[in-house]
Amino acid sequence: MKYIVTKINQIKKNPYMVFFISFASIIFLGALLLVLPSASQNGKSVGFVNALFTSASATCVTGLTVVNTASHWTVFGKIIIITLIQIGGLGVMTMTAMISFFIGKRISLKTRILIMEERNVNELQGVVRLTKNILLFTFASELIGSLLLSTVFIKDYGVLKGIGFSIFHAISSFCNAGFDITGNSMVGYADNFIITLSVCTLVVVGGMGYFVLWDIHASKNFHHLTLHSKLVLVTTSVLVVFGVVVIFILERNNPGTMGSLDISGKINTSLFQAINPRTSGYNSVPLENLRMATVAIIIVFMFIGGSPASTAGGIKTTTMAVLIVSFYNLFRGKRDFEVFERRIMPETTIRAAAVLMVSLMLVIICSIVLSITEESAGFNYTDILFETVSAFATVGLSRGLTPYLSDVGKIMLTIVMLIGRVGPMTVAYAFLKQNRNIGNYTYPEGKVIIG
Repeated sequence: MKYIVTKINQIKKNPYMVFFISFASIIFLGALLLVLPSASQNGKSVGFVNALFTSASATCVTGLTVVNTASHWTVFGKIIIITLIQIGGLGVMTMTAMISFFIGKRISLKTRILIMEERNVNELQGVVRLTKNILLFTFASELIGSLLLSTVFIKDYGVLKGIGFSIFHAISSFCNAGFDITGNSMVGYADNFIITLSVCTLVVVGGMGYFVLWDIHASKNFHHLTLHSKLVLVTTSVLVVFGVVVIFILERNNPGTMGSLDISGKINTSLFQAINPRTSGYNSVPLENLRMATVAIIIVFMFIGGSPASTAGGIKTTTMAVLIVSFYNLFRGKRDFEVFERRIMPETTIRAAAVLMVSLMLVIICSIVLSITEESAGFNYTDILFETVSAFATVGLSRGLTPYLSDVGKIMLTIVMLIGRVGPMTVAYAFLKQNRNIGNYTYPEGKVIIG
């Protein structure tokens, strides 16, 4: 008993572990609700493994589904899913603070520290005010998105159902979840500019993060922005433009995707498919019909993901930007890594390299194991890699493998989704023991040949 109490106290002192356990607890609670027969339209339990996978996919704002969200779940089940998406998008600690606001309870110092870790904030001061602003901004964005989407969904599904569809997809889009209740993602709206542009805007706004948007509002000039905001904006813009151009070139004459669309529809679809694979998981064309080159590009986009302190997954745009800048300066023979007249600290580059390596190792190991456990499903390694990266980057795009996963495969991807949402470095900090026997000394340097 004393050992258990000691372990609990140790966990409480580790904010990374608390953060990890809080997400895992929400996933488990969501699974207990989704496994109920009342959550399924056929009146039968979906099974705990399927419920756990769906709960993890929703909480980790991924979007991978083992059953069709529109046809399988009841209204109760869909409410559970969208609630998990909202909790996962905002963060467990942020939602805890919101509840405290409503009941008039004071935010404790411990909760403030946890929120600081969850939002990647370096200062404790102003955390409560920041949380309130994030909540207001989130709900305002989702409300505006709902109003825009309702102009189409009400016409297609009637008033009540149309409003429900609008709210569900606005939350799912802003939180970069990619869950849909249309039954076939946004394939039926490939040439509908209101739907596609509304979804894309919500995805980009949610994927850039509150801090960048607030910096833009406060600075009103690119040169006055922080280095973080500049890297996010430049990297995001480059990825979107590159994605639109390449996808348009590769898929414009593909009869299985964009071949039958007019020029405006092709541009609109290219934009939609360039933005959403970064983290949200919506698709407006059948993914199984994409050319292999397009599939490879989408895998890279998914792996990079969105930006830090946002609802997005992946290794993040700033990680990629820091590595590119560092490599560029290294090849030029510069001692300091500089960009936008600012010097990047060596610790930042090392952390970015660590994130990249840990993420690559996780994806490679998981995809190799899945290629063994899911061999009977008949999918090739490209499809398995696509699925693995989609789970890690909390994207939710699939080339049809998810419904055919074995229980082992579902549990493995559930773990990968959790690690991807919490962050591989956060998980490492949570479980790796700290060395308490650090002395005031350093070892002599040793030379290692690289390259």
